[in-house]
Amino acid sequence: MNIVSNITKNESSKLAVFAAGCFWGVEHMFLKHFQIPEQIIDVRVGYANGKSNITNPTYKQVCTGETDFAEAVLISYNPSKITYEQLTEFFFRIHDPTTVNAQGPDIGTQYRSGIYTTSEDDVKTAQSVFNKFSKWYAPSNVVTTIEPLQSFYDAETYHQRYLINNTNGYTCPTHYLRDAPK
Repeated sequence: MNIVSNITKNESSKLAVFAAGCFWGVEHMFLKHFQIPEQIIDVRVGYANGKSNITNPTYKQVCTGETDFAEAVLISYNPSKITYEQLTEFFFRIHDPTTVNAQGPDIGTQYRSGIYTTSEDDVKTAQSVFNKFSKWYAPSNVVTTIEPLQSFYDAETYHQRYLINNTNGYTCPTHYLRDAPK
């Protein structure tokens, strides 16, 4: 596992990585709905699980769709205040996990729905939550992939906290908290 990030961590924090379309909206949803730094210590946007021969990809490279990297968020969280299961359930409620390589008008492999796990416990939890939300979204099929985290690289500085720093910035219409499936 190769993580190249300036994410803030502490001795008890754990990491979670989710891809759910444009990373600006995903980051914003996690920052808006959880207590910072009590539950979530930090969130960084970046690029996850692309081609192994590409290191430190740029936004321009990822946008071509040729790197296989997903726009993703890396979350440092306090497991005594919030669980991986709660974070994963939230992930399934803030995007449309039934569209292949797309969220709203954003289309391409970089916008896929994915959970990138860092431990065997996370794999089991992710699969359990996936099964729960597969029933929730039925009859549509949930296409979210669950795979081990291979790599994560922070995106360029101007992408971090983008919607906080650019209040009129683009937000994907699929990034909102669902009380029920679409």
